[in-house]
Amino acid sequence: MLHVRLICVGKLKEKFYREACAEYEKRLKGYCKLEIIELTEQRLPDSPSQAQIDAALAKEAEAIRAKIPAGSAVVAMCIEGGTLSSEQFADKLSKWMGSGVSHISVLIGGSCGLDESLKKSAQLRLSMSPMTFPHHLARVMVLEQLYRALNIASGGKYHK
Repeated sequence: MLHVRLICVGKLKEKFYREACAEYEKRLKGYCKLEIIELTEQRLPDSPSQAQIDAALAKEAEAIRAKIPAGSAVVAMCIEGGTLSSEQFADKLSKWMGSGVSHISVLIGGSCGLDESLKKSAQLRLSMSPMTFPHHLARVMVLEQLYRALNIASGGKYHK
């Protein structure tokens, strides 16, 4: 069975986000072994300099790297990433699984995003949209798209 590790910077505080994530976690149980890891977001002053932001992102990247299993295909969620339809995402996951990939790590940064080194080393840089979304909502969206893609790949009817 596919192992998916969702590595997120920041904790979900709002009940409605937690409930939405719980629903997709429940649905995903039939398709993969899902693990969600929440890492602490680095504190920044109200008006941080670029150097302070870069230092915080580098520290978060170190914590993220420690949670990525060896041999895992890495998906970095970032605004600079490409967009895929749900069918294209399902195809990408299917191709990875067909080539022997059994672990996928999806990275969601905090409010300042992800360190550039993580984005460059990822096998897939993915953007949900050119629009900006709260990183907590991005978690819900990623879980929904994982569920949709794995359902498509298995011939399910959720996508229709």
